[in-house]
Amino acid sequence: EVQLVESGGGSAQAGGSLRLSCVVSGVTLDDYSIGWFRQAPGKEREGVSCLTSSPIIKYYTESVKGRFTITSDNAKNTVYLQMSNLKPEDTAVYYCAADFGWSAEWSNADEYDYWGQGTQVTVSS
Repeated sequence: EVQLVESGGGSAQAGGSLRLSCVVSGVTLDDYSIGWFRQAPGKEREGVSCLTSSPIIKYYTESVKGRFTITSDNAKNTVYLQMSNLKPEDTAVYYCAADFGWSAEWSNADEYDYWGQGTQVTVSS
């Protein structure tokens, strides 16, 4: 059974930092690309970042470039999203998702096969 479990969400002040974790079980990160998505109330789910498997490429949506960093610890089968200089508009439920192989359409949620349950991030001004 494939499972993705997010953690690390919470509340932060604008300008602060949070680190999200996505622990993946049932598959190996060597074979899957892991994406981070977010969904704010009343808005569509948005691709935030992706770490592809082979070749290894890191993608970011424009609004988080320079502020968010995606990394992985393959020994722990865990992908992280370090979020710095947070802004109120970063407030959303954050999800991680797994896509077998590699796809150029990393921000397309339909490309992903498995999803976590989400973790809430709230940034206050």
